[in-house]
This record gives sequence, structure tokens and C-alpha cells, in this order.
Amino acid sequence: MGTDTGNNMGTIAGSITGNIAGDITDANLSDLFAQQQSAQRAAPVVPLEVRLDRLTRLQEALVKAEPALVAAISEDFTYRPALESRLYDIDLVLGEIRHAKRHLKRWMRVRRAPVPLIYKPARAEIRPQPLGVVGIISPWNFPVQLALSPMVAALAAGNRVMLKPSELTPRCSALLKDMLSGAFSPDEVATVTGGPEVARAFSALPFDHLFFTGSTAVGRKVAEAAARNLTPVTLELGGKSPAIIMPSADLDRAGRRIAWGKAMNAGQVCVAPDYVLVPRKKMLLMADAIMGAFMHYFAQGPESPDYAAIISERHHARLEAMVKEAEARGVTLFRLDEALGDARKFAPTVVLDPPHDLALMQEEIFGPILPILPYDDPQEALDFVTKRDHPLALYVFAEDREEQEFWLENTRSGGVTVNDTAIHVGFATLPFGGVGPSGQGVYHGRYGFETFSHLKPVVRQAKHNGMSIAEPPFKGWRKRALKVMRKLM
Repeated sequence: MGTDTGNNMGTIAGSITGNIAGDITDANLSDLFAQQQSAQRAAPVVPLEVRLDRLTRLQEALVKAEPALVAAISEDFTYRPALESRLYDIDLVLGEIRHAKRHLKRWMRVRRAPVPLIYKPARAEIRPQPLGVVGIISPWNFPVQLALSPMVAALAAGNRVMLKPSELTPRCSALLKDMLSGAFSPDEVATVTGGPEVARAFSALPFDHLFFTGSTAVGRKVAEAAARNLTPVTLELGGKSPAIIMPSADLDRAGRRIAWGKAMNAGQVCVAPDYVLVPRKKMLLMADAIMGAFMHYFAQGPESPDYAAIISERHHARLEAMVKEAEARGVTLFRLDEALGDARKFAPTVVLDPPHDLALMQEEIFGPILPILPYDDPQEALDFVTKRDHPLALYVFAEDREEQEFWLENTRSGGVTVNDTAIHVGFATLPFGGVGPSGQGVYHGRYGFETFSHLKPVVRQAKHNGMSIAEPPFKGWRKRALKVMRKLM
């Protein structure tokens, strides 16, 4: 999910305390978990009506809290466009809730399964059941969406939920805590706030499933803590997601959509295009198309009211250091004016053909800096991508279908969007997740419901059946029959 995007377990100095975050002690944390675990054991069967009621309560609470949440997010960032927060943090969650409510009855149905010939006349079925108590650790970059979208799936699956939101958005986290405590009893949904110490204790609880969104480095720590309890995990991480411009691509179209994907939330998005690969002869044309789109979107430069700020001074300084390192190496840069206001704005910046040892080519950028790299033939570009970690997202710009298929067939990534960026994340009908260092496990829609469900297989054997053929002693007709049955398995 980016550099230090989660609740960094030991990497962020100084936890948020006092009235803003309302920190919780380890003892309180264990008590909350025990309360939810006890409630789940007392009512392991969660009817459709209860699940729909919980989703409705979440929906109504979110709608009511929307203005306050939008204002809190902007204050946490020093500035974030209200429309951006409503669209990406509020509306996407409301869409997930509506989708789940429409389809939940069908998702919960017992599913018939085929029966191999040798076991007939047995019947087989799959029963989705709640896992129990689910833990969710959410990041700061979309502090509402990435806290509540997995919660929607967990509640739809009949679970109880404990949420640990990010300390880097303390006002939003405090509001989420108030909102959820007003809509749910603590044994249904509980929110715990605090810094790295709380995050470490939270991830060490023996959840029935632990869901984490954040950086790969912190994801490893979360997975390690969960492994001690054999707790299954879903890790939504990040990485360097490439945008590839193929020879048949429409450069103007590609420039607009890449600039849009990179400027959203000032590039603080796990699926933002991290770098662009373009045919060498078209590198300057591509840079011009992207910068032209930036200038069109933000006529007032980084001070535009439609452009977000960077989450913290530390993150802002990290981005400035990347740019200064490139300038010191004599790399050509194009920057959209300078940020002049009080907010932590960082101007969209295009970097032409930077050396591969620069920090901006080694780390996930997680900000509005976009390297453009030339290639001489598509195989060279493919080799560049496939020799690196599998990205969370991959973007292919090509009008030619064979050029599209070249990338779809020869790469592995969490998801792919062709001739656009980032939009696949908004599809409740598609699984969202990474592969390898960019994550494990998926959610959204039915895929989230199944992530947070135990799909219990059940076989019902008939009174009169042929399984006696497998009972010893294995000789005579049984031995001959088993030899025949080998061909039917």
C-alpha cells in the first residue's frame, strides 16, 4: 500500500495520545477481544436478517457522519478536496454496502457440489459460515474506505469485527470510533486507536482472520505476528505499479488517464502508476501529454482546490529528497509550479529516464512523482517489469489487441486495467488483491464475503451405498472392483 502507509509497528516515532486518539491499553484490548469471542460462541449462527441489519446500521451511520468525516480527513491531510473524499472514501463504501445487501441472500445459500461417481449416491454441499472475530488494520491514505470496505465484507459474512485505524489520521480515526460505537455494541464492532504499540498488540491477538492494508515492510511484521497464532491473513500491500505505453497507444488518452491516476490523492494511492515505460522515440511526447493533462486538471498548480496535500511533513520531506537526488544526478524534470500555501502540497513532477539506482526507482514513490523510462522494443519493457516484484496493478495502453494480450499473458500482477488506471479497484464484481510482495488474498463483493467465511464442505452418505468395496480385506471381487474403480476416479 505504499511506504509507511499502515499503522507502522515501530517505524513511526511517537503515538497519537490524549483526547484525539483515545488510546487503549493491552488489557482493554484483550478484554474487547474476549467479549467479541464470547458473543460469537454464544451465537455462532448469524441469520440473514441480522447481517442485513448490521449493514444497514453501518450505511446509515456513514451517511450521517459523512460531512464530519470529510472535514476531518481534510484537516488530517492539511487539505484534501471534499469531492475526492466523498467519492473515494464514502461513496465507494456505500456502493459496497448496497452491493452486499442486494446479493447477500444468494451468497449465503448452501451450494450443491458435484459428487464423484465412486461415492454416489452420496450428496455434497458447501455451507458458508462466519469465521468468528475478524481484525482489520487500516491505513491513512483512504482512512474511511480502507477501514470500512473490508468491514462490509466481514459483517456480510456474519463476523464480529475489531478495527485499528491509522494514527496518522487521528481526527478521522476518532470520528470513525465514535460513529461505529454509536451504531454497534462493542461485541459486534469495536474500534481501538493508538500508535505502533497498540498496532503490535492488536496484530498479536488470536483473531479468526486478520486483514491488513499497508506497506510491504509492515505487512511482513503483521504476518509474522499472526503466524504465532496460526491466524490466516489477508495482506493488501503495494509496490511499483507500471504503466506501459505500447506502439499503438493513443498518447493523448494515455497521458490524461495516467495523470489522473497519479494525481488522485496526490499520488498517495497503492494502485497509482509508479512509473511509465514508453517507446524511446515517444518519450518526450509522452511527457508532454502527461504534463499537459496535469496543467489542464490543475490550472492553479498544486494550490488548486482539486488537489490534495501530503499526509505528513516526513512524507513530504521524503518526496523532496527523491526529487533533489534526481536533480543532483542531472536528470531532466518537469514540475507543475511550486507549492506556496500552508498545506503540505507537492507539485506533480515528471522525471525523464532516471538512473535505476535512484530512490524513486527503488522504492514505491507514493506521491505525485512520475518517472518515464524509454524502451527500444516490447520485450525489453517486459523484461524490465518481470524481473521486479509482481506489482499490485499493471496498466497497458494499446489500441492493438495483440499488444494488450502480450502483457496480459506474460505478466503477473494483482490486477490489470487496459487503457485506463486504477478503475478496477472500484468494481465490486471483481476480486481486489495483490500477488507475492504486493499482497495475498482478495476482497470486494462476493470475494470479500468468501474471504471472511469458512466454506464448510459437507457430505451426506446414503444408507445403501457402494463404499463397502473399499473395506478390507482386499482380495477377490473387492480387489478386482478396486482395479476398475481406479479408472473412474
